[in-house]
Formats: sequence, structure tokens, C-alpha cells
Amino acid sequence: MVRVVATGTFDIIHPGHIRFLEEAKKLGDELIVIVAREKNVRHKPKPIIPEEQRVRVVSALKPVDKAILGDEHDIFKPIMELKPDIIALGYDQHFDEKKLEEELRKRGLNTRVVRIKAKEECEYCSSTKIIKRIVDVVKSRLQEYEEFFRSRGML
Repeated sequence: MVRVVATGTFDIIHPGHIRFLEEAKKLGDELIVIVAREKNVRHKPKPIIPEEQRVRVVSALKPVDKAILGDEHDIFKPIMELKPDIIALGYDQHFDEKKLEEELRKRGLNTRVVRIKAKEECEYCSSTKIIKRIVDVVKSRLQEYEEFFRSRGML
């Protein structure tokens, strides 16, 4: 059985995430997803959705056999425990495949690193773009939303 591991933040699930996970699943028999801890997300703003909720949502996605939270102190710890045959990287993930394979070999794993080049094309195929869209809409309708929330005792 070929075990594939994919990693990511998975803040606001969108079609790009689904495409990435579908392509990763095609690489093997079992797909385990490591969801990034809030404190380990450094390349972009902290996630909006709490990590426990993100891992629960990811675990419910069709291509995913299991989802776990990453380790807060050592990103390699769950990989060492899972011993995957393949690590799937998204087209936009900030890892160098060769350096990652080298590090895994140093740690005694003969894991292949595969960059998923497939990319879903849609207007909001990025959590950042979705958040920006929400901010833009809220800014343009702030008065309307304030009245709505006040009328329901939410402000």
C-alpha cells in the first residue's frame, strides 16, 4: 500500500484545495493530510478558522483517508511517525523538493517528494482571495451590515 502525505493550512476550503487533494490521492492508496498548526503558519497571516475545525473539515473531504494536526515544535515529527512513501506538495507551497528529500533521507526515510502541478482555475481558488473578497464586500456594505447586526442585538 502506497501512503501519501499532503500538508497545508486549509484555512477556508476552496476548489484549489479539493483539486490538490484529489491529485495527491491519485499518487497512492492512502492519503493522510497534515494540517498546519496556527503557531507554525508564518508565510501568510494566521488562519481565521481554528485548527481543530480545519482538521475536522479536511478529514471529511472525499479524497482524504485521515487528517491530523501537525506538531507544534517539529514539522518533521508526524512525517517520521507516518513514514509516507510520497509527500505531495501543492504548486504554490514554499518547499524545495530536493532539499526536502535530502532532509528526509538524513532522517532515515526514503520518501519521494512530488510537486502537484495541477491548478484549479477559478476566481476564488485561494483562501487569501476569499478573505480579501469578504473584506471588500464588508467595507462596501458596512452601514447595511451594522444596521442588520444592531437590529438583531449582535452589536
